[in-house]
Parts: sequence; C-alpha cells; structure tokens
Amino acid sequence: MTTVLTWQRVARTCALLAGALLLLAFVAMAVGAASLPLRAVGAGLWEALTGAPTSLSPEHRTILLFVRLPRILLAMIVGAALGVAGAGYQALLRNPLADPYVLGVSSGAALGAILSLVLAGQAPVAMPIAAFLGATLTIAGVYFLGQRGAELSPYTLLLAGVITASFLSALITFLLNFLSGRDLRGIAFWLMGDLSSPAPMALGWLALGVLGAVAAIYAVAGPLNLLLGGETEAEALGVNVRRTKLIVYLAASLATGLAVSVSGAIGYVGLLVPHLVRLLFGSDYRLLIPATALSGAVVLLAADTLARTVVAPTELPVGAVTAVVGAPVFIYLLRSRLPGRPSGPGSGGGA
Repeated sequence: MTTVLTWQRVARTCALLAGALLLLAFVAMAVGAASLPLRAVGAGLWEALTGAPTSLSPEHRTILLFVRLPRILLAMIVGAALGVAGAGYQALLRNPLADPYVLGVSSGAALGAILSLVLAGQAPVAMPIAAFLGATLTIAGVYFLGQRGAELSPYTLLLAGVITASFLSALITFLLNFLSGRDLRGIAFWLMGDLSSPAPMALGWLALGVLGAVAAIYAVAGPLNLLLGGETEAEALGVNVRRTKLIVYLAASLATGLAVSVSGAIGYVGLLVPHLVRLLFGSDYRLLIPATALSGAVVLLAADTLARTVVAPTELPVGAVTAVVGAPVFIYLLRSRLPGRPSGPGSGGGA
C-alpha cells in the first residue's frame, strides 16, 4: 500500500532529522582532542546566538567558537550539498549507483579548483567557479560516454565514470608538480577530504549557494517523480523533460563544485545517503530532497567527528572515513542492482 505524501509528513520527517542533526552538533562541539564540558558548550552557543558575555574561559571560547563551530557548520553544508547532488545525479541519469565521487564529478571539480590555484593563486571567487565548471564539464562528458544509441547503459555509465576519474586524477597529479612545497602538502591532504582548513569563501555565501542548488532541484521534485516512469510518459503528462534535466544537471554540478572547493573530494556521501533516505522514507522527491540534505549533513558531521576523535590528537581525512563505510556498500549495491533492472530512481534505461 502506497503512503500518500502530505506536508505534515514532510514537516515531521524534516523536524526529526533536524533534531538529530542539532543533537549531534552539540555532542561534536564537546568532543575532540580537548574535551569541553557541556556547560561550556551551552555557554558558548548562548554567546554566539545573543552576543551576551558569558563565563566561558578564553581557551574554551577559542576552541568552541573559532575552531569547532565553523568546522561543524562546514560539515553540515558540505554533507547537504553532496547528498542532494547524489540524489540529483541519480535522478538525472536514472541510475541508483550514480554519485559525484563514483562518476568522477568530484575529481573534475577538484581539477578545476587546483587549476584555479595554479593560474589565479588564492583568489577566493576563482576556486568555487573553477570547481563548478570542472564538475559541469565532467558530468557532461560522462553522460555522453555512457550513452549507447538512444539509451544510457548503467554498465557503460559506471565504466565511463571510473575511466574519467582515473584520467582526471592523473591530470591532478601532473598539476601538483607546479605547486610549492607548502601548498603541495596542504593540497595532498585536501584531496583526501579535509574540513580542517579554512574555507576559501565565507560560510554564509557557501550556505547560500548550496541552498540555492537544493531549492532548484526541489522546485522540480514533482517532474522528477513523473520521470521515474520514463521520459515518454512524463512528456505525455506535460513535463518539460529537457528543462527539468538541465535544472538538475546545473544545480547538482553547482552543489558538487561548491562542496569540493572547500572540502576536497569526499566520496560516497552522495551514494549512501539517498539510498538510506529512500529505504526509510520512500522515493518521493518532494520528501527525498529535504530529507537527503539533512541526512547528508548528519552523516558527514558524524564522519568528521570520528575523523578528528578516533586517533586524537592526530586527525584522519574525513574522506577516508566515508570510504571505509562507502566502498563495501557500493560493492554490495553494484552486485545486487546491476545484474537486473535497478530498483532505485528509474529503471536504468534512457535518461
């Protein structure tokens, strides 16, 4: 029996996920190489929200407000961007295994970001723009390479993504030779997924860009639901298929480019989170998009908290943590979904 989606259900689901995210953020602020008392966390948050002075010590204030809080907010924004980008690419390509990392889109965005460093230095606007262009061109290339006649083969698509990612990684390795020793060390860690370095753009502008990308995909959630039955059926029901695909294509590339420009190539979030949300809440994109954004923020924040606490005071690349979980799940999905017709978004046929 199919459950009818209502605004009340969407609101309850989003409130539940938002509550889990806030609880996790509170815990993440308290744990780390230097643990903070929960009272100090509460006092610091009150100061950040109201500006009222508190009894927070200077050391605790610096750790909480200038180290952990910006990093936690960055993890939330990047997780939401990668989760929604994954859901968008899965809808665009009608392949449940589509993901910015697996398809090489993250590598394309990383290549664009590194090119901007080589050619434009530390210009704050250049890196996100270059990463967006890299992501856009990469997904376009993978899309056309994955086509076999009028259809989009899931096998060919994944192969095209793997080959493209490998080629772009080789180009990145080549470009690293043009960076200085100090920049090279930072970029090498950044490429594995890093949320510890200051973002090259203000968090407010980053959040606004990601929110715009999420809103654009959510605006076509209804047409995406109709596209699950095939393009011909969707067009018969009045869907402008070309316009819908273009919006998802550009918005998902923008979200990926923004995420990679500030965090490096973090894999498997865009693959695992949409699947988890579909399993728990269904595949209606009117619920899937906001739930994926919040769940992506939860997953990446949890991964980053583990990355900076498991072997504290040493930090692990957050991309390594997501890969440890994501790679086995991807192998399972690859073996269970590809031999037959995928049961995710669409049938894996023509896009």
